[in-house]
Amino acid sequence: MSFCFTASRLMKASEVKKLCAELRNDPALLLALELTAKQEWYKRKMASAPTLAIAQ
Repeated sequence: MSFCFTASRLMKASEVKKLCAELRNDPALLLALELTAKQEWYKRKMASAPTLAIAQ
């Protein structure tokens, strides 16, 4: 399984290597990180979605 990570800030190569090693060794941490990212994405998606007006 391959993943593509993006960073919201610049990271040193050593920081990236450390993060990847932690995630590789702890699948639960990877799952938690993925769920958090999906929640943030969903919040942003819903915040930017146009609201539907109900005509009466």
